[in-house]
Amino acid sequence: MRKRFTAAAVGLLVTGATVVATGSASSHGYTDSPLASRQKLCATGAVTGCGNIQYEPQSVEGYKGFPSAGPADGTICAGGNGQFSQLDDPRGGAWPATQVSSGQNQTFTWRFTARHRTTDFKYYITKQGWNPNQKLTRAALESQPFLTVPYNGQQPPATLSHSGKLPARTGKAVVLAVWTVHDTPMAFYACSDVKF
Repeated sequence: MRKRFTAAAVGLLVTGATVVATGSASSHGYTDSPLASRQKLCATGAVTGCGNIQYEPQSVEGYKGFPSAGPADGTICAGGNGQFSQLDDPRGGAWPATQVSSGQNQTFTWRFTARHRTTDFKYYITKQGWNPNQKLTRAALESQPFLTVPYNGQQPPATLSHSGKLPARTGKAVVLAVWTVHDTPMAFYACSDVKF
């Protein structure tokens, strides 16, 4: 009896340590491919020095209502979450960038670890001539999303893809994807670096 109790206690301790090490069950979602988000690049080891986000790329959660509300300027890529501030570091403009073309139809794929009812998905892009050596601000982004996908309170599947036409640009840009949760005050943020 004592051995069974001890084994059960050890099992609970290991399970508890695993939850603490990998994040809570309230983890959620991120953009995965073909435009890999900064958190995805950190999780795969393509970028190092990322801190905790490498273990929980799905956890970039902040308040919804962007751009009138939500994360403060300079903290947008981390969703205003200080523990993931490495995502806001412009790294001298050296984040790996996916090659894209002006006007091309682009697919965006989300991977969800908790499938919340969803209001919509919105995609913003930096203005032509923005400074890639500075943290992302609202002033650096176009004021309107170039793509909005309404989801009307539905629950998404484990992965979800949609597509839209990229605006005309040259050089480097950042695409900010915002997944707005329907039944909480939160949204999820993902920055992807691209090069036209």
